[in-house]
Amino acid sequence: MPEGDTVWRTAQRLHQALSGQPLTGCDIRVPRFAEVDLAGQVVLETTSRGKHILTRFEQVTLHTHLRMDGAWHIYRAGSPWRSPAFEARVVLATSSWQAVGFRLGNVDVVARADEHTLVGHLGPDLLGPDWSSEEAVRRIRSQPDRPIGEALLDQRNLAGIGNLYKAELCFLLGVHLDTPVREVGVLVQLVHKAHRLLSANKQRAEQTTTGDTRRDQRLWVYRRAGQPCRRCRTPIASATLPTASDRARDSSQQSAVGSPSQARVSYWCPTCQPPVD
Repeated sequence: MPEGDTVWRTAQRLHQALSGQPLTGCDIRVPRFAEVDLAGQVVLETTSRGKHILTRFEQVTLHTHLRMDGAWHIYRAGSPWRSPAFEARVVLATSSWQAVGFRLGNVDVVARADEHTLVGHLGPDLLGPDWSSEEAVRRIRSQPDRPIGEALLDQRNLAGIGNLYKAELCFLLGVHLDTPVREVGVLVQLVHKAHRLLSANKQRAEQTTTGDTRRDQRLWVYRRAGQPCRRCRTPIASATLPTASDRARDSSQQSAVGSPSQARVSYWCPTCQPPVD
């Protein structure tokens, strides 16, 4: 799933291409909104809120979420698409540009006054004007027994961190992913580091947490299972860890053993990030 900086950059590209222009065409290929036609309406702005994209018109907002493999492409009017047409879920056209949302995980059209029903649950946005490290820390600390890796992914705590930054942040601060929040003595520093990293990477097509932009040198641990740690040479470990929803289902005996549907692969260095006893 794209990280918050990738979503921020996508929203900026949509904003630059569409804002201030009336739509000459609109095709929303989602059954619930198939009859919505925004042609003729002026795009006021496109902005991001965590991992959500909001394209605003005078009365309504088009909300999209990329989920695992969604993407927005922007083409000059009349140019061929790089992805197959059957994967397109939203097409917005102006006289100069065409923005096509492929494989989008979520598409909604709501009244401007109802945006909160879609994004009101989110914590402070790491790349937004509402960013507050103090509020993010407060929210994370409100569940002291929760594993820190899980808490960082919870968009209700702070909006914008995905699996990549979860792994890299915990490595940089020397924290094991399963460490309970109450045991993380560097939580404030971790949250500040998250803000700095996403801010530094928001203009880049590829994220780097090492400071090295070479393709095979950009990251410390993410997707480097079995490779030597860049600090201590210990092989990087990986495991599929359950999410909060999986734990809840397991505790109520409603899920099959060994089938965490929302689990994600986690990465860490066993030496640099020792587990808490």
